[in-house]
Amino acid sequence: MKSCVSKVMAAGAILLFSLSSTMAATKPLKVFILVGQSNMEGHAMITTFPVIAKDPKTADLYKDMVDASGKPVVCENVYIAYTFGDFNGNSVGKKSGKLTAGWGSQHHVGAGKIGPEFTFGITMNKLLNEPILLIKTAWGGKSLQVDFRPPSGGDLPADSKNKDAAGKYYKLMMDYVKEVLADPKAVYPSYDPAAGYELAGFVWFQGFNDLVGNYPATDPSKGKKAIKDYSEYSRLLACLIRDVRKDLSAPKLPFVIGVLGVGGETTGDGTEAFRKAMAAPGEMEEFKGTVANVFTHKYWPSDIDAVKMKLAAATSELDKKGNILKMRSKKGEDVKEAMVKLAAEKKAITEQALTAEEKFLLENGCSNQGFHYYGSGKFFGQIGKAFAEALVNVKK
Repeated sequence: MKSCVSKVMAAGAILLFSLSSTMAATKPLKVFILVGQSNMEGHAMITTFPVIAKDPKTADLYKDMVDASGKPVVCENVYIAYTFGDFNGNSVGKKSGKLTAGWGSQHHVGAGKIGPEFTFGITMNKLLNEPILLIKTAWGGKSLQVDFRPPSGGDLPADSKNKDAAGKYYKLMMDYVKEVLADPKAVYPSYDPAAGYELAGFVWFQGFNDLVGNYPATDPSKGKKAIKDYSEYSRLLACLIRDVRKDLSAPKLPFVIGVLGVGGETTGDGTEAFRKAMAAPGEMEEFKGTVANVFTHKYWPSDIDAVKMKLAAATSELDKKGNILKMRSKKGEDVKEAMVKLAAEKKAITEQALTAEEKFLLENGCSNQGFHYYGSGKFFGQIGKAFAEALVNVKK
C-alpha cells in the first residue's frame, strides 16, 4: 500500500523510506489541533474523489490522496485522535488511528467521509517528514458566540436563553486535547517519550452558525435586509486564540483561521461582512506573524453552482408541478402515479439539458448540501492542503 509520504517504486526507495521513517521517529511528535463545527467534521464522500482527478489543477493532489489501486492512502507516520458528535451535535464518541479517508463526519459509520484533516495530514507529512498527530474536535451546529465561547470572552447577557450553554464546547475541546497530550502513546503507538511532542499548530474552521446567528444589525431601519454587525465575533475569536495559547501553555502557538467560504465570491452582502470579521484577528498587530487566514471561498465549487443553475432553469416548470403535487399529497390525495410520470419527464430533460461532463460533475462531485460545501472532496482536499501550507509558512 502506498504511504502518504512518497510513491515507493523500487527496493532501494523502500530502504531509504524505512531509514527516513526511523530517523523521523526520534524527533518530537508534531501535534496539530483541528477544531470547528460541521465543516471541520467534513461531509465529503470518497465517491467525489474522481472529480479531483479530472481537474488538471487538482490532479496532482488526487495522486497524493490515493494509492496505486485508486484507494485512499493510509498514512504510516500520521495518526489522528478525534472526538465527535451525533446529528444534533452532542458529543458522543472518541476514536483514533492512522490517518486515511473516513475521518470526516461520523454520522454515517462506514460512509467514508473526509473533512480538511485528510489532505492536511498528507500535505504536512510531505512538508515535514516527521511523526505527526492530529487532534480533531468538531461538532455540528456550534457557534463561537455560545458553544465555543472562550473563558476570556465574558458571560452572555443575564437574560440570554443560552447562558447555561456558553463555553461548553470550548471546555470539551480543551479537555480532549489535554487528555490526548497526557498519554500520546495511547493514540500514537510509536511515540517516543524521550523525544516528547511539540504543539505545532491550531486550525479553526467554523462560522456558519455565527453567520446566521443573533448579532445586531448595522442599520436596524433596513429590517431583514440589514447587514449584521459581526465585530463581536472578531473579539471572541481573538479571545479564543489567547485562551487556547494560555490553557495549553503555548504562547506562540501558530494559528490558521479557515475563513468561511460558503457561497463562493460575494460582494457587499452579509456573508462578506462576516468573512471580514472572521479574518480580522489574523490582521491584528498582536498576532502578526503567528496567525494566518486562509480564505476558503477561493476553493468554493462554483462549477457545481453553474450546472445546478442550468438544470434549474431547464426544469423550473416541472419543479412547480412537483410542488403542487406535494401539496396535494399532504392533503391526502393519491398522486403517486403523477409523481412517477413527472420524475421520468425530469430525467429526460436532464439528459438533454446537460453535457456528459456536467452530468459527471453532478453525479460524482457532490455528496451533500451547499452549506456543507456540496460535500465536495475537491473543496475539502484543497483547503486541507492550504491549511497545512499556511501553518508551515507561519512557523517559518
